[in-house]
Amino acid sequence: MSVSKPPPPHSHFAPPPDSSTSSHLSIPPSSSTPSSPAPSRATSSAPRSLPPPSPVKISMQEHFAINVCPGPIMPIPQISDFFPRFHDFPMTPPPPREKKILKEPDFGLNNGGETDGENKEKERKPIEVDRGERQEGADSDDDDETYLGTLEFTLLFDHENNCLHCTIHKAKGLKAMDSNGLADPYVKLHLLPGASKANKLRTKTLKNTLNPVWSETLMYHGITAIDMTTKTLRLCVCDMDRLGRNEFIGEVRVALKKLSKGESKRFKMGLERITQNKDINKETVEQGTPVAEEERGRILVSLCYSPEKSCLLVGIVRCAHLAAMDSNGYSDPFVKIVLQPDMGKKSKYKTTVKKKTLNPEFNEEFVYEVPHDQLAKKTLEISVWDYDLGMSNDFIGGVELGINAKGVRLKHWFECLKHIGKKVEYWHTLTQQGAPPEAPPQ
Repeated sequence: MSVSKPPPPHSHFAPPPDSSTSSHLSIPPSSSTPSSPAPSRATSSAPRSLPPPSPVKISMQEHFAINVCPGPIMPIPQISDFFPRFHDFPMTPPPPREKKILKEPDFGLNNGGETDGENKEKERKPIEVDRGERQEGADSDDDDETYLGTLEFTLLFDHENNCLHCTIHKAKGLKAMDSNGLADPYVKLHLLPGASKANKLRTKTLKNTLNPVWSETLMYHGITAIDMTTKTLRLCVCDMDRLGRNEFIGEVRVALKKLSKGESKRFKMGLERITQNKDINKETVEQGTPVAEEERGRILVSLCYSPEKSCLLVGIVRCAHLAAMDSNGYSDPFVKIVLQPDMGKKSKYKTTVKKKTLNPEFNEEFVYEVPHDQLAKKTLEISVWDYDLGMSNDFIGGVELGINAKGVRLKHWFECLKHIGKKVEYWHTLTQQGAPPEAPPQ
């Protein structure tokens, strides 16, 4: 296909040239488009008009180039332009980032006692950030790095009554455990070693909150001075789930030896997830006989000799941390007391049965009519039993008070004989004393 040249520029006085040729495409005239040379002037008086545009023939390739690619062809951007670290050619790696280490200001007070090596070691140790200062609600896939929240509580040891008061105030910034981004938290307490249902206490459950406020006081009975030096209190925060198993959020542990007698101490501690080793706990429990006796529980007994009535008043106040004898992890305890030598039916008593508990409270008192001069020859046998319907009762533990006893048991009996008319209360550890060779009939 050929392309004809455009006509040269013409003037308004020159007549338009005759053009009989036609083309497929024509380009309109413009001021910049040159025109064909004008022919000789005609002598006729016909009106003059603008000449028609001359046809321009272009190839099909040029046609598509004009419509599709009006501008210059630009290079296609490569992915390396957006990610400079990906290169086809080798390049030197960037220098490693230096870790910022917080340094304590010296203020030029170095006395020269420390060497340069010690100073460098101090500079290398970063200052750890307290978990309590982390941003609330921070979450991570790693349990060790997850912020679980804080727990505030107060502990008070009452030496006179052998009680440990645990006041649970509140928790803050707990980890969300439910699908709605909240939790249903509660706190349960255990005494270590030997955590069981016998020494378990629990607060009420608060619904749909990550900042619960309990303001609830729980009390451990039968805590002696020896327990304050050997026991550790564990406080666990859990999320209650009605449809499934309750979920563990975190825990804190406090050694009771940190507490002073009669002093109330407030704690604010961050929750942690401590790996529990059951084998270590078992070894701790099985090391000595005192721990084995502790598993059976304790009993609070009051003695008072009344000179007006010439009788001995025996009070069974309560039991604590009893051993579980039933399959549900609890017991149905009651207490039997016998004053030896046997005085017939008047020497045997028993309390009411408390259902499904390991820390029963009886507050029952029994009377033995016996002269004061004969009381020194008597022995008081106290035993705790688990009541079973239709079966023989299970023996939990017992204790004997009398002239042949030792330790705290002998001291309790002597104080009762010495201080006439005064009520004397003591906690006693249950042992195998009083256990029958065979199970007694119901």
